[in-house]
Amino acid sequence: MELYLLVIYDISDDDLRNKVSEFLKSRGLVRVQRSAYIGPSTTALKREVESGLARLVGGRSGVNIQVFLLTGACYKTRSLIGDVKYEWDGGVVVT
Repeated sequence: MELYLLVIYDISDDDLRNKVSEFLKSRGLVRVQRSAYIGPSTTALKREVESGLARLVGGRSGVNIQVFLLTGACYKTRSLIGDVKYEWDGGVVVT
């Protein structure tokens, strides 16, 4: 089954926000909004990303990170509305 990992976050600390962004990119995820990354996944990658993010955050306040594992069918039902700056087509980010 085709799986995708979607990570969205709201982080007030600029340094931590940049570290989270770099971490997600290092795991093969691509930015689809300022604070949203997506990419192909497995349940093992989801666990790896969750534990890595927990280490980075380390109990700091002002952090809201949500991690979703989506099926390919679920992802393909998304709607794009408005000024879409980043569009991920399953392999390429179109800006």
